[in-house]
Amino acid sequence: MKIYETATAPNPRRVRMFLAEKGLLDQVEFIQVDIAKGENLTPEFVAMNPMKKVPVAVLDDGTNLAETMAICRYVEEAHPETPKLLGDTPKQKALIEQWLRWVDFYLMTPVGMCFQHTSGYFKDRMNCFPDYGQDCYGAAEKFLDFLNDHLKNNTYLLGDDFTAADINAFATVAFARVVKLRIKDEQTHLQAWFDRINKRASAKV
Repeated sequence: MKIYETATAPNPRRVRMFLAEKGLLDQVEFIQVDIAKGENLTPEFVAMNPMKKVPVAVLDDGTNLAETMAICRYVEEAHPETPKLLGDTPKQKALIEQWLRWVDFYLMTPVGMCFQHTSGYFKDRMNCFPDYGQDCYGAAEKFLDFLNDHLKNNTYLLGDDFTAADINAFATVAFARVVKLRIKDEQTHLQAWFDRINKRASAKV
């Protein structure tokens, strides 16, 4: 399998961490895409993913697979011998899905929109609305408060079980630093969770 990615972007990092937790990094060829230069807008890349986003996985049979969680779900199903990160039981699978959606809708999306609309990074290819970006910053701040409260009595997002939801939240919290959104001193439970994951080998990829 080949994965077209931008190493500094949060969604490719989610996939790398997922693969690292499963011990599969050495089975994947990573190909870097310079999104700042617009390499994701070329006809060749658009043929792989018409949404023009990274990462994109090219499977051994030539199938192009876009979207972070679609890639992770494929890996989970294709390698049942590896640690489960998307759940074993119907209940656990549903709870992980719930958290994945919460992280995407209430943290990753607002952080991403804040970055796009306040940094000017993509001003050559999109209309930027700084006020909207700042509003998104506030929404992400509120979700960090929610996470801190939840983690008061939980080691990970699903109690004692480390899952893909933790990977996605961790990568997003780390990326939020580009918009100067950081864990506050009083968010001690969130900081302890972040530090706990940051010590895992997968956090270094």
